[in-house]
Amino acid sequence: MLAKDSKIALFMTGALDKPYGKMGFGMLRYSQQEIICAIDPDYAGKTTEEVTKIPRHCPVVATVDEAAALGADVLVVGIAPPGGQIPPEYVAEIDRAWNLGLSIVNGLHQVLGPTYNAPKRDGQYVWDVRVEPPGLTTSTGAASTLKAKRVLTVGSDMAVGKMTSGLELQKAALKMGLNCAFVATGQIGICITGSGVPLDGIRVDFACGAIERECLKYADADLIVIEGQGSLVHPSSTSPLPLLRGSMPTHLLFCHRAGQEGLLRFPEIRIPPIKQLTALFEDLGSCCGTYSRPRTAGVALNCGHLSEEEGVEAVARFATETGFLTLDPVRMDMSPMVKRIMGGV
Repeated sequence: MLAKDSKIALFMTGALDKPYGKMGFGMLRYSQQEIICAIDPDYAGKTTEEVTKIPRHCPVVATVDEAAALGADVLVVGIAPPGGQIPPEYVAEIDRAWNLGLSIVNGLHQVLGPTYNAPKRDGQYVWDVRVEPPGLTTSTGAASTLKAKRVLTVGSDMAVGKMTSGLELQKAALKMGLNCAFVATGQIGICITGSGVPLDGIRVDFACGAIERECLKYADADLIVIEGQGSLVHPSSTSPLPLLRGSMPTHLLFCHRAGQEGLLRFPEIRIPPIKQLTALFEDLGSCCGTYSRPRTAGVALNCGHLSEEEGVEAVARFATETGFLTLDPVRMDMSPMVKRIMGGV
């Protein structure tokens, strides 16, 4: 877990303008720790706000040495590429960061802890986020007994904004005075919130149980927002079912990128009509009436690639076409979605 006074350098070489830089983007948007800089030689001399359009002003530097000179004490590997492996060109710079005394936060599948077993300074550490927590068991359906509304973010593809939509929904709920918990299920959300389940690092037999255990921690909440992962459409995704079974959601928040018709990695795989896809998620949640059927509260439409005016038009058009309450979770107030969920829709 990151300390509150951590001074972070985001290692983003080659990724500051790429979708797989989403670990760094999430930290820029939501981290409460101080971000000293981002590292990407392609954009050295610019700011993160200039490159990413995320409203957080941090300098971009070319090397780990420059980051350390600015006062960074933690290097966060800011990418989440397909396969979750550390690019070979990152290794020397991570080594350099460790030798300079920086701690390392690694959200990739490749574990770094055993490599760096002799700290260069007191308190230096490696946090491998995607490591299975101890003491997991199988699930029992116990989340269905919670009094809290439980909303799971689901989507048409990977990396369409399920974490962002969930955090924005929680932010709106908290502003409304609700006791709202966020269950992080990926490395980015865990780094931001300091707790959660690294779902894709957990053995399949315990995946449902891990989600259930995390939800049960918030028995006193009014609303629990569970961060979704992957998509039923995606050939590489296995996570939607344990998320459904572990959290037993009362509601779904569907996430989609405006204008996207095929999967980003596999454009030949077309995204089915949204009404059919949301019905499929609901059907799986219910399992022929075995469990209570979750309801799709609405759609969080990712418009980050559009201008503000284009985004407003896209939201209105999508709402008309689908009949769903549709909001851009970053640019629009999410309280109408919270009201819809808490109102029992």
